[in-house]
Amino acid sequence: CTAAGEFRAPRSRSRLTEYLWFCLPHVREYNAAWDYYKGMGPSEIEAHLRNDTAWQRPTWPLGRLGGTRRFAPEFLRDPLGMLNDTPLHAHRREGKRQEASGPPPELRAALDVLGLDWPVEQPALRARYKELAKRLHPDANGGDRAAEEKLKDVNRAYSLLRQRLGAGRATRAGAEATAP
Repeated sequence: CTAAGEFRAPRSRSRLTEYLWFCLPHVREYNAAWDYYKGMGPSEIEAHLRNDTAWQRPTWPLGRLGGTRRFAPEFLRDPLGMLNDTPLHAHRREGKRQEASGPPPELRAALDVLGLDWPVEQPALRARYKELAKRLHPDANGGDRAAEEKLKDVNRAYSLLRQRLGAGRATRAGAEATAP
């Protein structure tokens, strides 16, 4: 062809920055016949596409580098209740059904030790724990061994319930009451 080569086209998949220069009709013909993935198998094509999705940069699954904390739907604020009927809030519906039927099996013994009824709120749990810790503390009952064992049971029950209710840190009063 004697027309001026004003349009460039890559030489090959491995040499994308080296060009062949064509006139407009010939560059169209070249591009129509050019197959970037020619000679690659399906798994190679898939790997290339996945790598190309992030511009050949390293990637990792979400939620793996931020420590152990993962996304939980209860962190979402939904004051208007617009998400109530979505699968995202199915745990809330299950929780309400569970509250109506009684405590989960693993919490029944802990509630019995503390003498509380289900459902229990964090302030009531804390107040009951404080009351029992003061009454059963060795300094308050003359070193009675039975009371010490009961206090250990109370401490275990309180820890379990506190974790389940979502309180991440011990109260100052609770920590002082259990100090030896």
